[in-house]
Amino acid sequence: MTPTPLNRRQFSIATGAALVAGFHTAQAQEERIVLGQSAAFTGPAAQLGIQFHAGAKLYFDLLNAQGGVGRRAIEIRQLDDGYEPDRCVANTKKLIDDDVFALFGYIGTPTSVAALPLATKARMPFFAPFTGAMALRDPFSKTTFHLRASYNDETALIVKQLTNLGLKKIAVFYQNDAYGKAGLDGVTLALAAQNLKPVALATVERNSVDVAAAVATINAAAPDAVVQISAYKSCAAYIRAARKAGFGGTFYNVSFVGTQALADELGKDGAGVVVSQVVPSPYNAARPIAREFVDAAKKAGNVQPNFSSMEGYLAAKVFAEGLRRGGKPNRESLIGGLESINDQSFGGFAVTFSPTNHVASKFVELSMLTGDGRVRT
Repeated sequence: MTPTPLNRRQFSIATGAALVAGFHTAQAQEERIVLGQSAAFTGPAAQLGIQFHAGAKLYFDLLNAQGGVGRRAIEIRQLDDGYEPDRCVANTKKLIDDDVFALFGYIGTPTSVAALPLATKARMPFFAPFTGAMALRDPFSKTTFHLRASYNDETALIVKQLTNLGLKKIAVFYQNDAYGKAGLDGVTLALAAQNLKPVALATVERNSVDVAAAVATINAAAPDAVVQISAYKSCAAYIRAARKAGFGGTFYNVSFVGTQALADELGKDGAGVVVSQVVPSPYNAARPIAREFVDAAKKAGNVQPNFSSMEGYLAAKVFAEGLRRGGKPNRESLIGGLESINDQSFGGFAVTFSPTNHVASKFVELSMLTGDGRVRT
């Protein structure tokens, strides 16, 4: 029999039918809990969606092979938005109309900001968006849950690191949209706490690598370091162009850049580039979650262990725990189940939710790219 998707309305109908007809409990294995994901799977930010989805699917596939949650398999229905808000809105409307169980793993600030009002209006759980923007966290939303630390947390650590090194002339290269503005706000806030301001600002358009004007503007200010708030293609283009134009300072990026994708883009030119991270390193076996994830990825054979896929794996693992704790699978029980996760370690990654706190973690650490395409933490 071909499995059919299970959404909230169909779940109630199927349950009632089973009680009347006296179906065998094995019937539950034919039901699925379907999550909807709109993300970039093509275009200059594609690796972010591809890798996050691969990590999440890896965990759900392992879970489903063991019977799923309550004998129900979990699957992700993925729709490509190319990292464009309008396409994301259209995808979100479709997923809501199709009555998926929850929205999961949206990629990016401008897309998530556009989708969130639709999810909130539909009372649809919106879980683990791949963004640290405060606009998605404040005001508090009962149906929205964040796995990762905020961009304010990431940029605070970056600024602290730079100023501790005596580097106070800091410029910001940022994407000209809600994501770039969120990161810029974080840097500005962290600098203001030390009575400092950015020495130069310059932008790049989303999904563009036209960085010449930005390089000219920032290089003219001769900063010690440039904090980059964009995706991997444009950040790599900026680094190459800035160095070619004579910039000898350092580059710092927030996690959304896509660390491995940036390393792949830059190759030997990546040496010394710093990236803040919001999940444990898959390249360091010190934490059990890293060993678990890398082992699962190796066995699957089709998942590249990196920070983006690690975040997807963790998001799936935490979601499944909330679903398991909730009992009967519906949206209200999922929310209650997630809110009951309090200071729980997922292999060394601490997660805390509550009825008044839907941000699981403030974990941030720094990593550095090497000249051979690897990441050192």
